[in-house]
Amino acid sequence: QVQLVESGGGLVQAGGSLRLSCAVSGRTFSNYGMGWFRQAPGKEREFVAVMSWTGGRTTYTDSVKGRFTISRDNAKNTVYLQMNSLEPEDTAVYYCAAKFMGWNTVLTSTEYNYWGQGTQVTVSS
Repeated sequence: QVQLVESGGGLVQAGGSLRLSCAVSGRTFSNYGMGWFRQAPGKEREFVAVMSWTGGRTTYTDSVKGRFTISRDNAKNTVYLQMNSLEPEDTAVYYCAAKFMGWNTVLTSTEYNYWGQGTQVTVSS
């Protein structure tokens, strides 16, 4: 079993920054591709970013390219999502997810094996 715990969410003004963290325990973290998803009220959960289990490849949804950066620290069993130039449209609950030996082509939520509980990000205008 893999446990994922997100942190770092909060309230920020438009144009501000936040860094989300997702601490992983229970299995060998370096064997897992890690993704970030988000879900706004009344909307479906959507893909945000993914980093391959090798750490060498990333994919982002178009709306966050150039603003968000996913990274991982295998020594700390943690994946991060640095979010800059935040917009009100980024307001959502953000979830991290893990897929065993997942590549940066894993973009749909149903492909992931494990999920965190989510952290709220609210961007005010």
